[in-house]
Amino acid sequence: MDLVNSITPLKLTQFFIISIFFSNFFQIKVESETPNQFFKGFKANPDPQISNFQPLLSDSTGNYSLSFLRVEENQLSLAIIHVKSFESIWVANLTRLAKWAYPTELYFNGSLVLSDSRSGVFWSTHTDGDRVWLSNTSNLQVQKVENGVTSPSVLWQSFDFPSNTLVENQNFTSAMTLVSSNGLYSMRLGFDFFGLYFKGESGSGPGRIYWRHKALEAKADVMEDQGHIYVVLKSNGFLGMYQNESVPVDVESFNSFQQPVSGVRRVRVEPDGNLKGYFWDGSSWVLDYQAIKETCELPSPCGAYELCHPGKSCSCLDNNTDYSIGGCVPPNTQEPRDFCGASYDLDHKKYKGLSRNGVELPNTELMDYQHMVSFQECQSACEGNCTCWGVVYTNTSGFCYILNYPIQSLVGVRDESKMGVFKMREGVGKDKMGMGFGVRVGLLCGAILVLGGVIGLGYYRYIKRKRERGVSGYVDDDGVVVGPYKDLGNASFRSIELIER
Repeated sequence: MDLVNSITPLKLTQFFIISIFFSNFFQIKVESETPNQFFKGFKANPDPQISNFQPLLSDSTGNYSLSFLRVEENQLSLAIIHVKSFESIWVANLTRLAKWAYPTELYFNGSLVLSDSRSGVFWSTHTDGDRVWLSNTSNLQVQKVENGVTSPSVLWQSFDFPSNTLVENQNFTSAMTLVSSNGLYSMRLGFDFFGLYFKGESGSGPGRIYWRHKALEAKADVMEDQGHIYVVLKSNGFLGMYQNESVPVDVESFNSFQQPVSGVRRVRVEPDGNLKGYFWDGSSWVLDYQAIKETCELPSPCGAYELCHPGKSCSCLDNNTDYSIGGCVPPNTQEPRDFCGASYDLDHKKYKGLSRNGVELPNTELMDYQHMVSFQECQSACEGNCTCWGVVYTNTSGFCYILNYPIQSLVGVRDESKMGVFKMREGVGKDKMGMGFGVRVGLLCGAILVLGGVIGLGYYRYIKRKRERGVSGYVDDDGVVVGPYKDLGNASFRSIELIER
């Protein structure tokens, strides 16, 4: 026993030393096998043995990697990865996802191209360059190298085509858009502001704005004849809004404003529609900024026809549908078609109305409204409007907000003078409530079957025990035979009566 105890720590120490050695060896081997640049003639295919991302090109520090990124098990995208956190910093805007299998191929022939021989080209830089290079700021570039010129010219760079993320010292201009990974939300620039938008119901245009940060113009004014503004994420911990390179027209500060941090910074449009800023502390991304601080102020924190209660949870707008089952309306009810049609008339509506008091819209300061004297007048403005999905009315101000888009989350408030009426397509809620009723009936039937099985098993054991004893009567709790077989009917009746109680 003493020998085992004395050897075990030694073996553990040797094991950890060997593990560290091979880990470092593997990391050095991977970094050495991943080039820092490649030239014409480069080709790469996805490796079926890799489960997450396959490095193709690294920056000089090893912090970033241009990689094949596995998506939904058997598909891939082309992305720039922050290696230590496995976070995507940039994703190529493919026409469609490629397969993680041969003949998918990334090659460089002057253009960097992702394609396969069967489906064609998924993505291309459309350039005539000499080399591909990844900077230590995560900027992927296609460069032209001239003889005798020390600084190659940049023909294409990923910084000009951001996906959902803006990194430190990267310019964000009016020609660019940050789009969330689910494609629903985006960040864009206006004349003197940057804003967050919900995807347009028609699929075209910037969509509906739900958050805006306007330039305060404390140190400089935005001038109409001085060109478009642009935004830069600064290492001092702020988003700076500039019209020229000298003085910012606005500073949107982070929690770590003017404080040094150990790692790089980034901002990202999140899948819930928020804009968040982070910095890398060496082991994780630390949240340092969020544009929308209250959950209920997000564009759709709960879901369609749902009510967000500040500091609490979500519920269904109709107060009848069970929210916990998986939502308040079926997905097909949010199709952005109008409520009219060739056969439409007011006596044969294709929708039902849902009214609710104590509701308001998030971000009403960014929405158009009409002033009306009553809720009935506001409601009538939507009644015969083919594109109107509902209205929200504030009795104290007379503001009538007409909603020309599918109903998303609303905010629950205690003020009963804030009220709304909303259109729901015929059949909406019935399927959901029917499903809830079906689930409950199924559970009840299951419970009855289980109970029947237990009773049947007990009766079987009772008959078996009785036969083994060879007695025609029944046995009480003390093991005494009671009465002849003809009295078992009464006993059975009493046992059933007890179960029914």
